[in-house]
Amino acid sequence: MDALDRVVKPKTKRAKRFLEKREPKLNENTKNAMLIKGGNANLTVTEVLKDIYAVKKPFAVLYKRKNITRPFEDQTSLEFFSKKSDCSLFLFGSHNKKRPNNLIIGRMFDYHVLDMIELGVEKFVALKEIKNSKCPEGTKPMLIFAGDMFDVNEEYRRLKSLLIDFFRGPTVPNIRLAGLEYVLHFTAVDGKIYMRSYKVLLKKSGCKIPRIELEEMGPSLDLVMRRTHLASDDLYKLSLKQPKGLKPKKKKNISHDALGTTYGRIHMQKQDLSKLQTRKMKGLKKRPAEKSAQDGGPTPKKSKSA
Repeated sequence: MDALDRVVKPKTKRAKRFLEKREPKLNENTKNAMLIKGGNANLTVTEVLKDIYAVKKPFAVLYKRKNITRPFEDQTSLEFFSKKSDCSLFLFGSHNKKRPNNLIIGRMFDYHVLDMIELGVEKFVALKEIKNSKCPEGTKPMLIFAGDMFDVNEEYRRLKSLLIDFFRGPTVPNIRLAGLEYVLHFTAVDGKIYMRSYKVLLKKSGCKIPRIELEEMGPSLDLVMRRTHLASDDLYKLSLKQPKGLKPKKKKNISHDALGTTYGRIHMQKQDLSKLQTRKMKGLKKRPAEKSAQDGGPTPKKSKSA
């Protein structure tokens, strides 16, 4: 049995809090990513990993030492690092003659590799090469995808889902306008994926809504898709399963039309119209004889006049 698989009983309060953070929850923590450098990574791949780490911080772990592994052939080392660092996303960088400037982006499910896509870097512009102001650390980006391939091709569709998982950041209940200051744009055209990052500048427009300008911030990547390792449909469907506590409760007798109008059906008991309260008028007032006849009793005798 692996050392990380055994049941560990905490001996201190700090260890207890650490294990409680890793327990399953209805609302899971923000996904962390590990960035791993291969045994033969060159300067370009190292700079790419550093810039992606700067974009992803603080929800990322950067391994500075080289790790001699091949994810498409042996995935045990990735699964080990995933358990150790509690990361469900990874980015592995390597370089060789057959596949120069190689990046492998993927995600885990139950500490096992779910999806994995290999991308080649054809052109790279680093953060430090663009002399502009940068967004602060931990800024949640806005993600934009352009290109029909992201909706038509299954591999590109899975890559889009993987990129959203990787860069989406924490889930927030409210957003303020000034917080929308970082844009990640992905374009798929002619078999290539262009990744660009921009800083949003809010300019004066003379009205309440500001004028928006985009200023390139970096990093900038031109990527080409290489090998893919996609999960089967059954396993992918299992990974998307949500606990019952998060599923919205279905409301009975409520329907919606195409325009979004809500219709409700109300079930009522059968009304007894004989007990319906009407306006009290002297003309409609029942006489004593009518009341006794309705009740089924004997008709009262009229009193003799004196």
